[in-house]
Amino acid sequence: MSDGELWLREEINPDEHRTVLTPDDARVLIADGVRLTVEESAHRVFDTGEYAAAGARIVAAGTWPQAPAETVIVGLKAPADEPEPLRHRHIFFGHAYKGQRDGAALLRRFRAGGTLLDLEYLTDDTGRRVAAFGYWAGYVGAALALLHHRGRLVAPLRAMTRPELDEAIAASGDSRVRALVIGALGRCGRGARDALSVGGVEPTAWDVAETRDLDRRAILDHDVLVNTVLSNELAPAFVRPEDLDDPARTLSVISDVTCDVTSEFNLLPIYRTPTDWARPVRQLRAEPRLDLIAIDNLPSLLPREASLAFSADLLPHLRTLPDDTPVWRRAYDRFVTATAELDLMGSLS
Repeated sequence: MSDGELWLREEINPDEHRTVLTPDDARVLIADGVRLTVEESAHRVFDTGEYAAAGARIVAAGTWPQAPAETVIVGLKAPADEPEPLRHRHIFFGHAYKGQRDGAALLRRFRAGGTLLDLEYLTDDTGRRVAAFGYWAGYVGAALALLHHRGRLVAPLRAMTRPELDEAIAASGDSRVRALVIGALGRCGRGARDALSVGGVEPTAWDVAETRDLDRRAILDHDVLVNTVLSNELAPAFVRPEDLDDPARTLSVISDVTCDVTSEFNLLPIYRTPTDWARPVRQLRAEPRLDLIAIDNLPSLLPREASLAFSADLLPHLRTLPDDTPVWRRAYDRFVTATAELDLMGSLS
């Protein structure tokens, strides 16, 4: 991205401590000739001064709408609702292409001439995402499930380091927990298995082969379920509403790491809203007891580790902007398709 302009936004969620670009990786872009602007943030895991030391220009939070039209605006989640029109090229996780709640409203904001290059759709030639927080989402999601099952989860949650979390998991006790990780071979599933291992639990590991002919009874016979499968197509639900009232159910804790609650492809259609840091657990049933953890920014509980890994993966692709590489082209094409579908739906309504 030599000679380009990149603007790192502040995240509007005060519980979002992650960033897609670390100070060290910012220094690489600046050495390439990128003109980097970084907004001040009181909750970003890296101090704003570290970006200044790397050579970035520092500006007040929320001033990105004033950036020159050619500037690429980068963040993690969607920007604030105001100003409504989005005129720049934006890079962030939009969660808008699978019928999610508020997805259409977000896409309509780009009718002002802007573009969304959605981080979820930056993929290689095989369809695998080139940068993802999945490992750390799985790690934290499984850790919270295990801590809650053992009666050791403390709310409200707070950001911490991996050594702190590992110490809590390892000290939390009983290894006789029957845990199931679905999607065990992916990034997210590997993170979940690693966290459970730290806690002395070797989980049952299911992936595509095990879910092709779904044994729902086996799911309900575990103590803890960690779902790490993000589906892009309709498939049988892992747990259905009617399963919650099964008197023979052993399952008592579900950690839905994917938290795809508003999508029609949601594989756990048993709740309507996520949980959060202040109230991480929601009781779904009292007898037999069943509790849900469904937090949509799990990696932010380990913000430094998650940001370092994600930024390292994203950096090579930021260095290619504004060139039309296949990775960026696929993301752009997906945006064009989504906005065309939105316009078609509007014309038919």
